[in-house]
Amino acid sequence: MKDYKRVGLTFAVALFSAFIAIWAYTSFFNEPQVVTIQQEQPMRYASLPSAPQGEAPDLTYAAGSSVHAVVHVKVSSKQEARQYHSNPFYEWFYGDRYQQQPPQIRQGAGSGVILSEDGYIVTNNHVIDGADDIQVVLNDNRQYEAKLIGADPTTDLAVLKIDIDNLPHLQFGNSDALKLGEWVLAVGNPFNLTSTVTAGIVSAKSRNIGINRVDMGIESFIQTDAAVNPGNSGGALVNMNGELVGINTAIASRTGSYSGYSFAVPASIVEKVYTDLKEFGQVQRALLGVNIGDVNAEIAKKYDLDKIEGVFVAKVNENSAAEEAGIQDEDVILSINGVNVNSTAQLQEQVSQHRPGDKVKVLIKRDNKPKQFTVTLRNMHGDTEIVKASDNSFLGAKFDELTENEKYQLRLSHGIKITNLDKGKLKDAGLKEGFIITDVNKEEVSAVNDLKRIINQAKGGVLIEGLYPNGEPAYFVFGMN
Repeated sequence: MKDYKRVGLTFAVALFSAFIAIWAYTSFFNEPQVVTIQQEQPMRYASLPSAPQGEAPDLTYAAGSSVHAVVHVKVSSKQEARQYHSNPFYEWFYGDRYQQQPPQIRQGAGSGVILSEDGYIVTNNHVIDGADDIQVVLNDNRQYEAKLIGADPTTDLAVLKIDIDNLPHLQFGNSDALKLGEWVLAVGNPFNLTSTVTAGIVSAKSRNIGINRVDMGIESFIQTDAAVNPGNSGGALVNMNGELVGINTAIASRTGSYSGYSFAVPASIVEKVYTDLKEFGQVQRALLGVNIGDVNAEIAKKYDLDKIEGVFVAKVNENSAAEEAGIQDEDVILSINGVNVNSTAQLQEQVSQHRPGDKVKVLIKRDNKPKQFTVTLRNMHGDTEIVKASDNSFLGAKFDELTENEKYQLRLSHGIKITNLDKGKLKDAGLKEGFIITDVNKEEVSAVNDLKRIINQAKGGVLIEGLYPNGEPAYFVFGMN
């Protein structure tokens, strides 16, 4: 009997133990396990590179070497103001009437870059256009009156001169060697805040944004994301070596202030314009003599091109440098002196670095085969002569080209103004100082060379048309015999 009891007790203990084991297992080991994964580094998109492990680029040398070579440019000009009489009684009897008011003073400001120790400064043409007085303020707050050496609206550049020596100045860098993503600094005077430095990268090159709408305007901007605001115009764009690689000129903005992108004239163009204005007083513009356009898919298909590359020649102008060299309509220009050109802006940038008379090697594609020509570039008058500003005299008169402000006020696209008049054909014919010649023998006049060429080619009489500064039109006729 005792044995049965002992066996029963053993069985009960075993059963109870099994029950306890099953309960413990299901309670502590059979539940789903929740795992939390903690990352030691933040998540990154697969398409983006990891952040550099080193320090950010050191821009202190570039900033320190350039800030003293950038100046504040202050301009002022007189503008005639007219006040409108809106009294309907007077309008009924006398028509619309205006009353002359005292001149108003327009003031503006921008930046400039010192390029020589003896005080030559480059800035934007739109900063000084129409100015009667130009003042330059150095980084140490010394102020000097500046003389305008020359201006070039086609590139929106101008050169000033102040009478002081031993100035800090910048050296030209190689803007053609700039790479996308390369760090650059914008140095200038935004909102009249002197000595301002901002940093960014090169976002694009050879940009044409359609802002320079003067005749034969050249645009091949360096695009950056360095913060540029009103007042930065004419300031420096420098690389990490502190070299000048561009002149800050424009911003892309709906508000008038910086909103992401800014644009600079590349140093390759600036150096050429600066040198010409110093040496000759005006830019020596070289031309191929072709009407061009970008190659796109439509043109490639229409003309059976094997690739979308180069610049398409829509028309070769008669008696031009391109025609003389053998370039034809529907050719595709691939490179200038070995530099590939895949847009009109790139082609303009390469050609604008040369003067009339320079020879350039032009690689073209014709019938999908490459062919190279040597082209002797010409000026806008069709020859290779160098024109100096001192040549702006003819028939006893001296002339100046119209400023953009004068063109805007008089609604003109071209013309030259008589600034001084001595004995000669023009004075005898009745022309006065200040008269603006717009056309001669029904041909447009934009420069003194136009006037000389047309009159020298005239057979018999000469018809001069134009207007006075108050807008009054007039014409004059005289004979050359």
